[in-house]
Amino acid sequence: MDDTHREFVDVVNAMLTCTDAELAGNVRAFIVHAEKHFADEKAWMEASDFPATDCHVDDHNAVLASAREVEPLVAAGNLEIGREFAAELARWFPGHADYLDSALAHWLVKKSAGGKPVVLRRKVTLGE
Repeated sequence: MDDTHREFVDVVNAMLTCTDAELAGNVRAFIVHAEKHFADEKAWMEASDFPATDCHVDDHNAVLASAREVEPLVAAGNLEIGREFAAELARWFPGHADYLDSALAHWLVKKSAGGKPVVLRRKVTLGE
């Protein structure tokens, strides 16, 4: 999960810092990443009978729906919406990771090891 989250940060940072000519490709890269990222987490939730699966999956689905709406707009030249979307992702992700993904990680560790994990946090800033 940590590796996937680092990749998420990298993909969003690419959207935040790329040239205008690169933005459409980076939005596409985000969608490809998010589809796999979210599918992996859904599989973990379903395999472990995670109690908050529906809420967590709904959050992912909303992000993917937005990305799929933004992609053709950016491809048509609306770069501002792509930049705004990337900025919203940068605002959304820390809360999602701290609450929903953290709960999933705790659940998975508890199911597999019988106890809670030790959590170490490092501050990550998007857009730098």
